[in-house]
Amino acid sequence: MKPRACKPPVLTRDAAPTPLAVQQDLPFDAGAATGRDLSRAETSGRPDGRRTASRPVAAPTAATERLWFCVWLPYLPLEAVSGTMAAPTAVVEEQHGIHRVLLADAEARAAGVMPGQAANAALALLPALELEERSLLREQQALEGLATWLERFSSFVSIADHNVLLLEIAGSLRLFDGLQALRQKISRGLRELGFMAMPAIAPTPLAATWLARAGRRACIRDETNLVPALRKLSIACLNWPVALCEALTGMGVRTVGDCLRLPREGFTRRFGAEYLLALDRALGHLPDPRNSWRAPERFCADYEMTEEQIDREMLLNICNELLQSHEQFLLARQLGTQRLRFSFFHLKGPATELRLGCAQAERSASRWFELLGIRFEQLVLPEPVIAVRLRSGMAQALQAESGTLSFHGKPGAQQRRFSITQLAERLIARIGDQSVQAMSMVAEHRPQYAWRSQSLLSDWSSNTLDAPAQYLQRPLWVLPEPALLPADSGCPIHQGCRLRFIDGPERLETGWWDEDGISRDYYTAAGQDGRRLWVFRNRSRTSPWYLHGYFG
Repeated sequence: MKPRACKPPVLTRDAAPTPLAVQQDLPFDAGAATGRDLSRAETSGRPDGRRTASRPVAAPTAATERLWFCVWLPYLPLEAVSGTMAAPTAVVEEQHGIHRVLLADAEARAAGVMPGQAANAALALLPALELEERSLLREQQALEGLATWLERFSSFVSIADHNVLLLEIAGSLRLFDGLQALRQKISRGLRELGFMAMPAIAPTPLAATWLARAGRRACIRDETNLVPALRKLSIACLNWPVALCEALTGMGVRTVGDCLRLPREGFTRRFGAEYLLALDRALGHLPDPRNSWRAPERFCADYEMTEEQIDREMLLNICNELLQSHEQFLLARQLGTQRLRFSFFHLKGPATELRLGCAQAERSASRWFELLGIRFEQLVLPEPVIAVRLRSGMAQALQAESGTLSFHGKPGAQQRRFSITQLAERLIARIGDQSVQAMSMVAEHRPQYAWRSQSLLSDWSSNTLDAPAQYLQRPLWVLPEPALLPADSGCPIHQGCRLRFIDGPERLETGWWDEDGISRDYYTAAGQDGRRLWVFRNRSRTSPWYLHGYFG
């Protein structure tokens, strides 16, 4: 997948080791060791920026307070590959030349399939088990899709790890009726999307992440409550290296509280300052800058299949799933698009392309799927399909339309109306883009050059001149070439009857610069049957009369 562009961190501060960890052999928990809180220690006025324990640090000001919502997805490898699976499923990963179970769904776990088992042992327990190779690409796509979906709840969404998402929600609480309502909306939406998430809320991103990994579903708003909340967490929730956790366990250190009681200098000397700084960031003693996720300007998503597929109904279902993701992508940005392109990849040979278009910007998945169904009937797939890609055109601002209240008919009766635009789109999907044309006006006085035809799917609205239509009368039908009219005493005759002038003359004298100039006087005339005609003659009064068009 194409790499996503990210915004720069909101904070840019030096994350050098805390000098306090180097200067003094003091415990993390100052309250236990010295009777005062080291969380309030601040930097003295030394030129090297090192801290001393002599001066307390002021509590964070309200201007810097933040609130982080962590979404931990422990079953993401399974959810990324088994979204459409009906049979019991397990994800396997090769470890030292042996495929072992990484995750298994509830049905498989009930049959005894557990993580770490060899694939053959799992199949012996459950012969109907579907084994899926872990796909890091699908996991990344699912994670990025969720990050895009979460942008509706916060302007700052960060992908913190391969299965962790972070939202800064302090500025969103008022928009969603408070913390509880926001939490329920996010949790319910994740369930509806098919993801089992472990949420947690804390003033720092690391604290929220650790609490989520612990499965606490904690909600901490005050930074002063971080130490009591984190103290009981197992060091396994910190996602530190296995060797480090084993070394700490061998020393009798099993919780975050145990780590906080260790001498800082000794901890730094033995394990390095990196993990010491992580504890400081989790407690809010150091800033923890994060990169904000930003989705690409255009939607692009792939659906990879485990085996070649030629079932057209299944391919349509896959396309519909991609269209649903596309709709969510545009909905979060209040945008639409006029163009979509499906690519059906084959094991051999080039991909089969299918293009769709709308006359106006559109994001509705049902609308696009309707056009897809028409075009898909004519699509020839030379080979089975192994993957499907959906790519959208340039996004545009979507103009909202108000609905119409119906005061007639039975209550609750559903009415469906098709506009001329929708009809044209359906015709284009069936007979081709070039078979349905639109007309637009051109800034040109010569009638033969004052209009042009072009595709209905192109952006021709900006080239349409609406203002002249308010003042100029032009016929609906213009002849390819002006037709000579007979005359009687200088008056034109049409179908044996003298014409009666209604309006005119309107002089058109232009085009002298390109050797196709005209100098004519145009009139609106009416025949005996009342039909209006557009006639002209050249500036000379002896010039013959010509018929150039008919009014509607």
